[in-house]
Amino acid sequence: MSNPYDIAYARSIEDPEGFWGEAAQAVRWTRKWSKVLDSSNAPFYRWFVGGELNTCFNAIDRHVEEGRAGQLALVYDSPVTGQVRKFTYRELQDVVARTAGVLAAHGVGKGDRVILYMPMVPEAAIGMLACARLGAVHSVVFGGFAANELAVRIDDAKPKIIMSASCGIEVNRVIPYKGLLDGAIDLAKHKPSACIVLQRPQAKAELRAGRDFDWAEEVAKAKPAACVPVQATDPLYILYTSGTSGQPKGVVRDNGGHCVALKWTMKAIYDMDPGEVYWAASDVGWVVGHSYIVYAPLFHGCTSVLYEGKPVGTPDAGAYWRVIAEHGVKALFTAPTAFRAIKREDPNADLVKKYDLSRFKILFLAGERTDPDTLAWAEKALRKPVIDHWWQTESGFPMAANCMGLHRFPVKPGSPTKPVPGWKIDVLDNNRNIVKPGTIGSICCKLPLPPGTLPTLWNADERYKETYLAEFPGYYKTADAGYKDEDGYISIMARTDDIINVAGHRLSTGAMEEVLASHADVAECAVIGVADALKGQVPLGFLVFKAGVKRGPEDVVREVVQLVRDKIGPVAAFKSATVVNRLPKTRSGKILRGTMQKIADGESYKIPATIDDPAILDEIASALAKLGYAKENKRQA
Repeated sequence: MSNPYDIAYARSIEDPEGFWGEAAQAVRWTRKWSKVLDSSNAPFYRWFVGGELNTCFNAIDRHVEEGRAGQLALVYDSPVTGQVRKFTYRELQDVVARTAGVLAAHGVGKGDRVILYMPMVPEAAIGMLACARLGAVHSVVFGGFAANELAVRIDDAKPKIIMSASCGIEVNRVIPYKGLLDGAIDLAKHKPSACIVLQRPQAKAELRAGRDFDWAEEVAKAKPAACVPVQATDPLYILYTSGTSGQPKGVVRDNGGHCVALKWTMKAIYDMDPGEVYWAASDVGWVVGHSYIVYAPLFHGCTSVLYEGKPVGTPDAGAYWRVIAEHGVKALFTAPTAFRAIKREDPNADLVKKYDLSRFKILFLAGERTDPDTLAWAEKALRKPVIDHWWQTESGFPMAANCMGLHRFPVKPGSPTKPVPGWKIDVLDNNRNIVKPGTIGSICCKLPLPPGTLPTLWNADERYKETYLAEFPGYYKTADAGYKDEDGYISIMARTDDIINVAGHRLSTGAMEEVLASHADVAECAVIGVADALKGQVPLGFLVFKAGVKRGPEDVVREVVQLVRDKIGPVAAFKSATVVNRLPKTRSGKILRGTMQKIADGESYKIPATIDDPAILDEIASALAKLGYAKENKRQA
């Protein structure tokens, strides 16, 4: 018998224009579209052509008009500063309109770009919404990025204005931003006409006369700006993601498809109703922050939590439970790495018992593969559904998920369940053939992609085609590897460049990590392929112990080597692992396996701009040297 998911999915594939045209009825338009899907310039597909709307109006003003003016829209919780600030929809409308007035007074209009270089404060979301209000294109750059990385983005986006803050705060560390911002502008060929700087009490910035303006002073004297209608196909934002060439890729998101798709996901995937509290524990510098801190919850009339803190250390591994209890969170969306950090500090989940989580209903995990051990730990600790789902910066919203608002399927550990409606996902081999169930291949999405996805890259149409469309014609290449099973469940095992070739056998590092993570003493792990003269590549494991483990590393290494042999087999050739204090990660929590592999193989590498703590790479290099790898450190300046 069909269920609501099966019905929705079939219709989305067989009649995408009917499916998304119906979903678009939930959005407020100033002019209805003339065509739902325009395929006339394939592979540059456009959704809701001829339609006109304003994204900020759909996020804020419509709710004020429709009776939610007094409801909380945004809750800012900052354990690093000891602050909680709350904004109703009416209060958010007022401050966003006045912030848009600041931008307008500095000459920002429809189509102009604005870079936001911000920490996790309400003004970051307010600045994004203010840009959307004017029809300006925002580009959020993660606060604290190095000056040269910011300069590259300034030259690519060519912003009229930069909005920034005097500092960011990382647990007990204050990171001044202004020196980095000044350095980036000095390096960049393109010069913004003004910088609007939020002065935080933890570090006051020196403002350059004539160019820099105090955020609070500017807002205080600004005239509120009205919402400016834009074309559905006009860009809303540019979000830069790392490129293999060293030149970051500017992922573009349009206004119309983005609004339609994201509003639809809040009920269909996350089972949220207007008025309920949703928390995405991410950063506005990442796609999760764009989609599920700022836009989707507000499109749907929910209350969104914006958290300036960590899963541990602010002050302890109970930080998330406190936020959920205090603000009545129904659904939390975070990365598996956050739960591994919590598990490492509080392996028995004792801190969960201190808080009332009765209003909490669902945990969603994404950003990297959710290993079965972390899934099982979270399910046991919370006694709530734990839903793994999979998506990318480019997709803008989930591509595979257990769609909790449509139909709840049984969870299969290690799988984000099935394709989300709108996504036709196939697993292909190197000859572009669809592989049999259970066979690992390249995961690709049939064109056209659904609304809300990237229509192209900023000023780089050819690069868009070359990067995503050329290798598998008719498909978008996700660069993820995995398989589908007989029930249609998808498993994402690794990035395609994390599939290693051991003596002619294509093996998934993710499958090996799954085995390592199942060991009772292991909190986190990573597996990379290192060069081997005989086999081409061999796997090498890195283990991080749980807090309180007293056993010798040699014993645990011996046991995990045997585990891999028992569960995957001798073909894996897994014979070596090392114990480290921590793993190198991006600020969003992704493990930098590619960088680790380059260190091990003695290849040249740069410190990634997104790395959380560069000092960890020295620890990794030292551990590799003890195993006979990393004979020469070829770190580039």
